[in-house]
Amino acid sequence: MFIGQHNTSLDGKNRLTLPTHYKGKFSDGIYIIQGFDRNLLLLTSEAFNEILHSIKGMNVADPLARLLFRMIMGTATKLDLDKNGGIYIPQELIEFAKIEKEAVLVGQGDYFEVWSPDLWGEQEISLNNVEANSHRFASLTICTG
Repeated sequence: MFIGQHNTSLDGKNRLTLPTHYKGKFSDGIYIIQGFDRNLLLLTSEAFNEILHSIKGMNVADPLARLLFRMIMGTATKLDLDKNGGIYIPQELIEFAKIEKEAVLVGQGDYFEVWSPDLWGEQEISLNNVEANSHRFASLTICTG
């Protein structure tokens, strides 16, 4: 399970190093796609295939389904870990996520989100708004068992 926040940096060739204890989770490769919030998603092969299975079942006559399929499949790239446990992120995804020299990996259970520190900072401000959280999450059901 991918959890927590991990600050990392990119070298001049868009190479991002993953936290050591998570590298084994990507032994079958890594899929990277454009995220929904000007971020990127790093997915295991299993997680990517689950998403693919879900969107393949959507109605291709639905314009929203086609748009989602284009966003996911049109930005997806399969990556392999290099010998140092790093990945090379395509330039167009770096530009989309506004990532420069630093990045924040945020665990989401089955995948990581990759954020520019500035954009992640904006998310943290929203997440730390306790008053707003009590209202915005009130309609959601969160179960512990």
